[in-house]
Amino acid sequence: MARSLDDRPAAITRPARGEAAAPPPRALRGPRLELTALFGVPGALFVAVVILLPLVALLYRTFQSGAFLTSLRLPLVVAALRLTAVTSAITLLMALAFGTPLGWWLARARFPGKRGLDALVDLPVVLPPVVAGVALLMAFGRRGLLGERLSAGFTVPGLGLTVPGLSLSFSTAAVILAQLFVATPFYIRAARVGFARIAPELEEAAAIDGASPWQVFRQITVPLALPALSSGLVLCWARAVGEFGATLMFAGNFIGRTQTMPLAIMSAMETDLYAALALAVLLVLVAFAVLLGSRWLAGRHGVEL
Repeated sequence: MARSLDDRPAAITRPARGEAAAPPPRALRGPRLELTALFGVPGALFVAVVILLPLVALLYRTFQSGAFLTSLRLPLVVAALRLTAVTSAITLLMALAFGTPLGWWLARARFPGKRGLDALVDLPVVLPPVVAGVALLMAFGRRGLLGERLSAGFTVPGLGLTVPGLSLSFSTAAVILAQLFVATPFYIRAARVGFARIAPELEEAAAIDGASPWQVFRQITVPLALPALSSGLVLCWARAVGEFGATLMFAGNFIGRTQTMPLAIMSAMETDLYAALALAVLLVLVAFAVLLGSRWLAGRHGVEL
C-alpha cells in the first residue's frame, strides 16, 4: 500500500549558523551515549598518556629547575634562535614568491600529467626528512649533479662573466634549501586549494569591466584566496622552523652557521640538559601557537586544513 505524504519522514535540516542544534530523538540517545563511552574512554586515555603526559613532563622538568630564562641567554641557544629566525624568514619569502604562481597554475591549468605533478609537489610532505637530505646532497653537494659544476665555477655564455666556485652543502644556504624542500609543499597545497575555491565568474566579471589580468589577480584572486594563503604560510613557517633530518644530512651541525633550534637541542642534550629543555619548550610553545593561529584563520574563513 502506498504511503501518504503525511507518513513520510520529515526532511533532515541542518541548523543555521549561530543556532543551537536540535537534540537527538530519545530513541537515539541511549545508543549514542553507549558509543560515546565505548569510543571516548580509550580516546581520552590515548590523548592523556601518549600526547599530554610527555608534554606535561617536558614543561614540568623545564620550569621546575627555574633555569628556563637563564638557558635562553646561552650563546648556543641565542645563535640557534637567530639562525632559525633568519633562515625560516628567507624560506617563507621564497615559498611565497615561487609557491604562489605554482599553486595558481595547479589550481587552474589543465594539462596531461597534472596528477603526477601534484603528487610530485606533495611528495616531500610524506618523504622521510633524512631521505630528503640525502637527495639534496646528491644534487647540490660537492660531488652532486649540479653541485660539482657550481663548485668548479663557470662562465656565463654571451656575457663573458665568470662565476667563481660556489659550495652549497654544509652552509647556511644549505639550511634554506633543506627548509624549502620540506616546507614549501605545505604552502603550495594551501594555495592550490585557495585558488581552486574561487568561482571563475568573479574573475571573468572583473575582466569584462576592463581589468587587466594582473589587476584581476591582485585585486580579486589574491584577496579571495588570502585565508588559505595565510594558513599555508603559517604551516610552511612552522615546518621550516622544526626541520631536522634534511638539515643535518645536507647542511651539517655547525654553531652559528647551520645549527638551527632542533639541531641545537640534539647537541645540548650531550652538554647542557637545561638548554635543550628550554629550546624544546620554546618549540612546543611556537608549534602550539602556530596550530591555534592556523585553525583560527581556517575556521574564520571556512577553509579546511
